[in-house]
Amino acid sequence: MGHHYSGPDFSFPHGDARVDHCDLFAFPTAKGTPRSIVAIDVHPSFGINPEGPTTTEPFAPEAMYELQVDTNADGAAEVAFRVRMSVTDGAQFATVRRVEGADAAGAGKGGEILFADAPVSAGSKAQVTEAGEYRFFAGWRSDPFFFDAGGALNEFQFTGDDFFADKDVCSIVLEMPNEALGASGQVAIWHRTLVPNGDGDASWMQVDRGARPSQSVFFSPGDEKASYLAGEPSTDDRFVDSFAHVLEHAGGYSPEDAKRVARTLLPDVLPYDPGRPAGYPENGRTLTDDVADHFVTLFTNGKVTGDDVGPHGDLLTEFPYLGPPHASYER
Repeated sequence: MGHHYSGPDFSFPHGDARVDHCDLFAFPTAKGTPRSIVAIDVHPSFGINPEGPTTTEPFAPEAMYELQVDTNADGAAEVAFRVRMSVTDGAQFATVRRVEGADAAGAGKGGEILFADAPVSAGSKAQVTEAGEYRFFAGWRSDPFFFDAGGALNEFQFTGDDFFADKDVCSIVLEMPNEALGASGQVAIWHRTLVPNGDGDASWMQVDRGARPSQSVFFSPGDEKASYLAGEPSTDDRFVDSFAHVLEHAGGYSPEDAKRVARTLLPDVLPYDPGRPAGYPENGRTLTDDVADHFVTLFTNGKVTGDDVGPHGDLLTEFPYLGPPHASYER
């Protein structure tokens, strides 16, 4: 179900909804200019374990939210966009940095500041901040992910009930010149969230990461889940056997075919070439791509090919593209 509920037993990583990575999108702007949109969704407004609404605070001020960009296919980041939140009088504000070179794969306060104290939206009106060649949005939005989650949890017996139709999510959206991604052609991108590892900003612990929908939710059982969420694309080969085991059991793949398919899912990155039309899984991901149908077809080896759920009708035609939230989170 996207990457929602990526903690143990469909819970949140470290029990914190604010650091739960949900979905990653990347697509060229519709205007035909050499610019791209990258949207990171975190913090579902509703949990299923435990069931009920999550906190109204959009982002975790102590956390770091990162877009990682691999420009040379080595499974490590050469460019990173880091987002940190601060709180003033109960309202959140975002600082965004772009980091390039060896520091991109690490964590810290370095890098070029693109935005300082950009307001985070809590209501229906999107507060957009512009600086130089960049546009930025952060805040509550209508969740664009569409999927019959109940059917997925009921042995893929789908009824067409879109669990996410009335749910919200917290979005981080960047519009940038393509050159800011660090390469003229295809790159590989993923998102990760980090929290302090007991010593303030001196050291960090990665608690979630991902790019391809549903992988950690369905392919990383038991104790392996924490290792997967804390991992890096450069070492994702170590999960091929466990992914293949799940595919054999769930889809009836032969051992050879299961390994072949598993290798198409790893490393867990989203390939993106801004010079080509976007469409999952070949190139980026748009807000209307039916990633759930693609996933269930692969997961069940073609026994089930869709969940009878389509894109949401509240998407915008302009930045930040995600629709207004269903609820108000203003204080």
